[in-house]
Amino acid sequence: MRSTLSFKAYIGISFLYLLLIILGKEDIAWFLKPFLIPFLISAVYFCGDFPSKRFLSIALTFSWMGDIILMFADQAEIYFILGLVVFLISHIAYIILFSKQLRINSSRNNAVFWVGITAIIVYLVVMFLLLLPTLGDLKVPVLVYAIVLSTMLLFAFKGYLKWSKPAGAYILLGAVIFVSSDSILAFNKFYEPIPFSSFLIMATYLIAQYLIVVGILKLNRKK
Repeated sequence: MRSTLSFKAYIGISFLYLLLIILGKEDIAWFLKPFLIPFLISAVYFCGDFPSKRFLSIALTFSWMGDIILMFADQAEIYFILGLVVFLISHIAYIILFSKQLRINSSRNNAVFWVGITAIIVYLVVMFLLLLPTLGDLKVPVLVYAIVLSTMLLFAFKGYLKWSKPAGAYILLGAVIFVSSDSILAFNKFYEPIPFSSFLIMATYLIAQYLIVVGILKLNRKK
């Protein structure tokens, strides 16, 4: 019951936050940002125990910390770098989380698997080559982050081929949207400004986190 209320609160405050951004009230939305992810953390806390719950909580906690740090990214470059590091840890926690989920299928479609792997590699290479000329001293940190982010997506995709449905679809879709959110952020910061970038980045980010959490909880729901 408490978990359900936390999810509803997350959806409600996320909608309000995004509405404020659309209305051009980003100064007010700024104060709401630290209160978004805690509702997902609360939803996970109040749900039943399962083996990988700790890693889901860690991933969300570091995402929350990253949100707060990036609120000050326009004041100094160090905040962007720190935010990058914190979200890097969050994605590593997600990788571990995905690797620990139960598999119900013993086989996979190798053709689909290799198509997915190829698509992820192509994404990584194309994005980095596009951004490379404008990264300056951030070439190595951004490359490391992009590799970890792509690995997170890879583990979500590998899991999707073996996890129960529809939980696996939730998680994979969440991972894809998470990558989209970070891609929009990187493209907007290093390549060229994107219209409504703040809204697009946060909308995709909030949806991604929600889908991953719901998918993991569905996957670990006790029969």
